[in-house]
Amino acid sequence: MSIDPEILAEVPLFQLLDAEERASLAAKIETVAVAAGKMLFSYGDPGDSLYIVRVGEVEIFFKNDTGERILLETSRAGDFFGEISLIDAGPRTASALVTKDLEAVVVDREDLERFLHQHPAAAMDLLTATGKRLREANRLLRHTVSRDVNEEVEDKRTTVMKMADWISEFSGSLPFLFIHCVVFAIWIALNTGPLAHPPLGGWDPFPYGFLTMCVSLEAIILSVFVLLSQNRQVARERTRNDIEYQVNLKAEMEIGHLHEKFDQMNAEVLERLTAIERRSHAR
Repeated sequence: MSIDPEILAEVPLFQLLDAEERASLAAKIETVAVAAGKMLFSYGDPGDSLYIVRVGEVEIFFKNDTGERILLETSRAGDFFGEISLIDAGPRTASALVTKDLEAVVVDREDLERFLHQHPAAAMDLLTATGKRLREANRLLRHTVSRDVNEEVEDKRTTVMKMADWISEFSGSLPFLFIHCVVFAIWIALNTGPLAHPPLGGWDPFPYGFLTMCVSLEAIILSVFVLLSQNRQVARERTRNDIEYQVNLKAEMEIGHLHEKFDQMNAEVLERLTAIERRSHAR
């Protein structure tokens, strides 16, 4: 059903049109009235129309990966929304909840193409509103749930921590063991038997007290580096557990969102069936 052309004159986006053009456009577009508390559309719904508010208020929002409700804007008289899905023919990128009884002009894709063809300058208004919402969404979504634990931990290591990780890893390897076996064998050979005489050997006779001291000092130093590396690994595991928790929470919220949409669809279907049944009884 067409609308009164004077309604379009109240909308800033259509004030560029003259009376004849407004009349032509008004013959093809409609208005909708939605009570407060109703969802106008939900995230992921097909996007086939742009809404221009005449009376009332609509909250444009979405839920992030942790289920937090993010309010993008509150559209009031003269504001429009839903242009992103209308322009790219994709699904809705947010949900629209009517907070005050709404009366809005509904513009579909064909009407919008005709309007922009007549007034190309109006496209800048659409692009400005789209860019504003995209900037706001980017600001609110700087941090995502799906993080890489390597990026969270590895890039923040200091030089000492990198050295501790390398020493800890090398001290648990076979080359480390073989090097020590060779050093100990040479040490004992030079301080035992015929080679245990100056100037070649004999500086640490049995029971090799100097060797024992060196090994003890090495064990103390290595234990410190190993503990440093282990502490970092504990921090890394804590980060990994935190990421896994957030991913699980995201999955739970997605399931909850699906249940919410299913309940909403079920309520709408039951409402339509009830209306059909009433009309059939009335006949």
